[in-house]
Amino acid sequence: MCDGPLPDMSAWQPDRWLPGFEALELRFPDDYDGAVVATLVRLPAGEASRGAVLYVHGFADYFFQRHMAERFAAEGYAFYALDLRKHGRSLRPQQHPNFCRNVSEYYADLARAIEAIGEPVMLAGHSTGGLVCALYAHEGPGRDSLRALWLNSPFFDWRLPAWKRTQLHLAAAVGRFYPFLRDDKTLRQEYVNGLLDAGWEFDLDLKPPLGFGVYYGWLGAMNDAHARVQRGLDIACPVLSMHSDEADIVLDWRDCAKWSRSLGQEVTVLAFPGAQHDLVLSPAPIREEVFRQLFAWAERAIALEA
Repeated sequence: MCDGPLPDMSAWQPDRWLPGFEALELRFPDDYDGAVVATLVRLPAGEASRGAVLYVHGFADYFFQRHMAERFAAEGYAFYALDLRKHGRSLRPQQHPNFCRNVSEYYADLARAIEAIGEPVMLAGHSTGGLVCALYAHEGPGRDSLRALWLNSPFFDWRLPAWKRTQLHLAAAVGRFYPFLRDDKTLRQEYVNGLLDAGWEFDLDLKPPLGFGVYYGWLGAMNDAHARVQRGLDIACPVLSMHSDEADIVLDWRDCAKWSRSLGQEVTVLAFPGAQHDLVLSPAPIREEVFRQLFAWAERAIALEA
């Protein structure tokens, strides 16, 4: 299903960043940056009557949302999260942070993680992770092992005025030839700073307010991925896509809603006004409604599968 040796399942270790969690390093053949790993994180729990969920973070991000994992466990799910190659726990000194030439580079990470979990999963992706997961559910190896797909503010288009969009496409064209040219001032720090002000805790070395800069080659990879989603996908499993409104300062919620409807035959789209870009980091009343709607939908989707 994927390149490289299967992980040694006895190699789970206490996670360095989240006490009570465990981490498993997944190794892959070297790429243009040298050695490559992804990191699978799990919350050890008791019986998981509703099966497993695999969560994938966004851009310039990593898994830190302890409360989400605990909530899934309380609802009867075995919770796993994946720090993709060159992100978070998986970033190595010689690598270009958060970089890919094509989102298909992440398919091996997902396939290996699902193999390590050892059972069909509900796949969950936030923002850029939602874009990756949607394309994986459409064409990735092992996509038949997906029971359902949950998208949390998926990144299906750029939130940019027309003049800046033109600049971005020019930069992406340059990136085809010089992929590692980088703009260090592209991301807005208001979003991450707002999460810190709201009391959320995470490692600023892994999720800095300004990210790690944006590589021109990555812009091209995102343009290609957006174009594929916007042409329409054929995801076989049930899909739930959630978004905020103008309160999302990272993406335009209209893009999330519009392009989510082109993902497959069985798609549900729900809006949560006033929510954060990462819906599970919203104020408590909104966050609780997100979880309520998510688990109600998941129960129906899994029942239909059975």
